[in-house]
Amino acid sequence: MSTKTTINVRTELAIKREAQRVFKRMGLDLSTGVNMYLSRVAQDKAMPFVPRTVNGFTPEYEAQMIRETEYAEKYGKRYTADQVMKEFFS
Repeated sequence: MSTKTTINVRTELAIKREAQRVFKRMGLDLSTGVNMYLSRVAQDKAMPFVPRTVNGFTPEYEAQMIRETEYAEKYGKRYTADQVMKEFFS
């Protein structure tokens, strides 16, 4: 027999409502969807997706880009936007 507990989570109202709509289309309620997510995290010992920054990069990649930019600024290197796009996205 499993022991149940309650979790209180603060989130933006719009995010909650959109998640409810998504889960409803899947035939699930919000509680079941959150439980499925938590079960997957516990099973895999990891998040079931790659976290991204607001810029769409992984935190590690964004940190690398910032370090490289700081290095370039410190040592006088300058890049045009086209050079940066070519360097990082080729």
